Amino acid sequence: MSTTDLWTYRDSALIGNALVGLDVEATDGEIGKVDEATDEAGTSGIVVDTGTWIFGRKVLLPAGVIERVDLDEEKVYVSRTKEEIKNAPEYDDSRKTDEDYRAELGAYYGDREED
Repeated sequence: MSTTDLWTYRDSALIGNALVGLDVEATDGEIGKVDEATDEAGTSGIVVDTGTWIFGRKVLLPAGVIERVDLDEEKVYVSRTKEEIKNAPEYDDSRKTDEDYRAELGAYYGDREED
């Protein structure tokens, strides 16, 4: 997956704000809830509040790791494991629009081949 694709929703019908409050499901179980979402071209992603799973931690997931959204189940399914998300760089709200920060996250999430 290219870095550009990583920050773009696979489903162009998705609107970031519609995802806020939905549960987030990694490939191996629930990891938290969508706290924030953006749908700006080339910088789309979701901020996941991991709640009690990793107490007080938030992570920014690029839109491209979202496999699918089930609005009936109120879940966002992502293509990463709980461990991958746990080890991801911590969300830094003050840097969310910083290109270097996005590049760091892009390198972390984009360093493996998609299934």
